[in-house]
Amino acid sequence: MTSASSPSLQRSSALTQFILAPNPGPMSLDGTNSYVVSAAGANAAVVVDPGPDDEGHLRRLADLGPVELILVTHRHADHTAGSERLRKLTGAPVRALDLRHCHGGEPLRDGDTIRAAGVAIKVLATPGHTSDSVCFHLPDDGAHGSVLTGDTILGRGTTVLDYPDGALGDYLESLDLLEALGAATVLPAHGPVLPSLVAIARDYRTHRLERLAQIRAALERLGREATVAAVADAVYADVEPSVRRAAEMSVAAQLDYLRGRAEG
Repeated sequence: MTSASSPSLQRSSALTQFILAPNPGPMSLDGTNSYVVSAAGANAAVVVDPGPDDEGHLRRLADLGPVELILVTHRHADHTAGSERLRKLTGAPVRALDLRHCHGGEPLRDGDTIRAAGVAIKVLATPGHTSDSVCFHLPDDGAHGSVLTGDTILGRGTTVLDYPDGALGDYLESLDLLEALGAATVLPAHGPVLPSLVAIARDYRTHRLERLAQIRAALERLGREATVAAVADAVYADVEPSVRRAAEMSVAAQLDYLRGRAEG
């Protein structure tokens, strides 16, 4: 499939640019930000999250210059569907935490530092949105560094926990890990760039704890064995039908967390 529009390459930080993929939607916001990482003067680039299998979008990424490496932040198709085709266009290996999404490359390992296109890229396992979610820390990207956060942190709104693969306990620990990186620039896979990772990680945690309080209150009214649908009706009554399933997954993840703690 070839898209009709041709979004331009946009600068997102000193070491990164991105092209917005043509896949807007309730879950993907304006579309997937496919990042191009490269140091000044480097004759190569790293592509992070190729996005959908859209021929025009993938060719624009391939035509930016030699692509040395392709990285994906997690398994969802709006990040991975185009990765195998981009490998064919560029010859670059694709690496992900999950072997099933690697093409010609080794699986990523938490804590590894990859050096490619003149840039140091540290791999951070950040499960919660999905079990295989990773972020990529670029410590040399500007005064405070930057972090490519995939869907672990978005440019606007909040992240869906893809339960049962995604888990709230894991997600809260991932937020702690990211907060510790300080005022790094946030480079999300959807939505605009944000200026301070520590601030947005704290905001995300506050939001999750507020939702947990709402769910506890709903369980007090509805009974401890209330269904996911009933709790979603009480807590997410104002959501659009297009994101109702996402709301129910988040409720399920939060109920699992609360009930696990009660049993522990």
